[in-house]
Amino acid sequence: MNFDLNEDEEMLKALTERFVTDHYDHDSRRAFLAEPGGFSGANWQLLGELGLIAAPFPEELGGLGLDATGIATVFEALGRGLVVEPLAEAVVMAGRLFASTAPEALQGEWLGALMAGEKRLALAHVEARARDGLVWVQTSATAQDGGYCLSGTKPYCAVGGGADGFIVSARLSGEPGDADGVALFLVPAGTPGASTRDWTMADGSVATSLDLEGVVLPAGNRLGDDGLAAIASTSDLASLARSAEALGIMERLLHETIGYLKTRDQFGSALGAFQAIQHRMVAQYAVIEQSRALLNLALVSWESDEFAQAVHGVRAFIADASVELGHEMIQFHGGMGVTDELAIGGGHKRLLVLSRWPEGPLAALDRYAGLLN
Repeated sequence: MNFDLNEDEEMLKALTERFVTDHYDHDSRRAFLAEPGGFSGANWQLLGELGLIAAPFPEELGGLGLDATGIATVFEALGRGLVVEPLAEAVVMAGRLFASTAPEALQGEWLGALMAGEKRLALAHVEARARDGLVWVQTSATAQDGGYCLSGTKPYCAVGGGADGFIVSARLSGEPGDADGVALFLVPAGTPGASTRDWTMADGSVATSLDLEGVVLPAGNRLGDDGLAAIASTSDLASLARSAEALGIMERLLHETIGYLKTRDQFGSALGAFQAIQHRMVAQYAVIEQSRALLNLALVSWESDEFAQAVHGVRAFIADASVELGHEMIQFHGGMGVTDELAIGGGHKRLLVLSRWPEGPLAALDRYAGLLN
């Protein structure tokens, strides 16, 4: 089977790699993480100007309508560059979810600004003490004066720091673990009754705890009737993007470690000359090739009944294997590997978050097993 990129995909890859080359090195990445929101606002605007933010949106709404291969190509390149701008969560997850569920009036108000990088949305869905992070919803929504009143807490809103609005899942009926009775609502930042508390995740990105105390919204801010189904559908593509980003990071860490092992002397020889170390590096190279094979399997199943299962499978494997690879690369670098002085530590921290958000590899494996015929 031919996995070569077509002309458009090659151009997209080149554009992403050029962005990384022109705007990223290790010191600049550390500076970006220190900015409000945990990333560069200037870079976010530039990504909008380049069309990389709009690219995953449907063509009929002004985007490029990237398929699975296009999204994987972009995010693998972003991963190799250790880019901190939150494209997976803010665009592939929240942006596409908004585009697929928002009424026309809200689309007209928000979509253009979202695709241009002028506004940013975050998904506020996962709740504390959830038995199933993708289903459990305790936050309530009740009809009130032709609109809705929302109450509850969303403590794990990834990349929510500085967001202009939140897509909130809230229960209209049923019990917290029920698959039905959940709708989505747009809560603009600063809405009376909505308060946020920012906190930093392991990779330096800024998440938010969103508290909703009697937040009153107009009926037009309701996004969709079957909120959990919409989240699940969008989550498959977001998981693919996260997996592709993790693969790019794995490649970056392996490449940097190979360079280090060629130059670091020990007992009069380069570390890379020792057979035991060569065996360990080859084992990790094989893991990367396995990861790529599973990612390709997901790409060729795009728009088929097997796509969701393939995505759960690649996520379950990469989420686990990427953390182990990060541990190995840190071991080869010694104590310096965990410091902020090297890209190894920063890349590993990002892999830790990618492997555990929004749920761990065992949960993805359970979903994969549940879809087996």
